[in-house]
Amino acid sequence: MAIPDSLPEYTGTRTFFTRCLGRHFPTVDLKGELVELEVGEVVEESSYMHSIWIEREYVRRV
Repeated sequence: MAIPDSLPEYTGTRTFFTRCLGRHFPTVDLKGELVELEVGEVVEESSYMHSIWIEREYVRRV
């Protein structure tokens, strides 16, 4: 739904999150206000090969 402003660009993190924006991913874990999403398909790998943690306010359940 959105990308946190605090993500650093120098590590490629912001670019990776941008590639995930607007797509659907499985939720695999919840910890407090964070959601873990399996996003491997963004880099043409199995979804479980890469995951991101993001605040719940930046994702939408569908």
